[in-house]
Amino acid sequence: MTTHFTKEAFETFQMDGLEQRMEAIRERIQPVFKQIGQEVLPDLTVHLAEDIYVHIAQHARRKVNPPNDTWMAFSPNKRGYKMLPHFQVGLFDDHLFIWLAYIYELPNKSQYATKLLQHQHILHTLPSDFVISYDHMKKDAQRIEETSLEQGLVRFRDVKKAEFLIGRHIPADQVSAMSYDELVNLIRNTYAQLVPIYKKIQ
Repeated sequence: MTTHFTKEAFETFQMDGLEQRMEAIRERIQPVFKQIGQEVLPDLTVHLAEDIYVHIAQHARRKVNPPNDTWMAFSPNKRGYKMLPHFQVGLFDDHLFIWLAYIYELPNKSQYATKLLQHQHILHTLPSDFVISYDHMKKDAQRIEETSLEQGLVRFRDVKKAEFLIGRHIPADQVSAMSYDELVNLIRNTYAQLVPIYKKIQ
């Protein structure tokens, strides 16, 4: 069994048909998620001083259209993650994403947005390769210095479907050339940078 995300893992999202793509996700990607979860979970549990649970996306509601990406999430809720700020690792066909995610299902989204607006200076202390997205369904993301951060956070606060995700994008060819240890260390390093934000915006 492979222990990292291969070129074939990313090519999964170019396969036609829901069943074929889901089978490839289960074979090529989810076993790596499970291993990453076992490695990263203890770190997050210690850093956050609370029990954290791994959730691997199953795409169970999909009946026709195959998923364009897949992911795992780390959350303090055993039953789910979308209703809380959470950490993600996932793949599109051309990149890996490592996120701290505040998505639209958050019931008190405006409170998190207000705190992020108050503490946005912390976001500017992150390494220069960190990026921001305002929609987890879209591939594109912008470097912090290239986006209007305040404008994006105001939209996140005021628009029901708006989201806020911060972390790293790593190109597929770079990821597939990494060893498993290099990949896990990258995820750990990214989360170590994001944990202070998570804690400050509680």
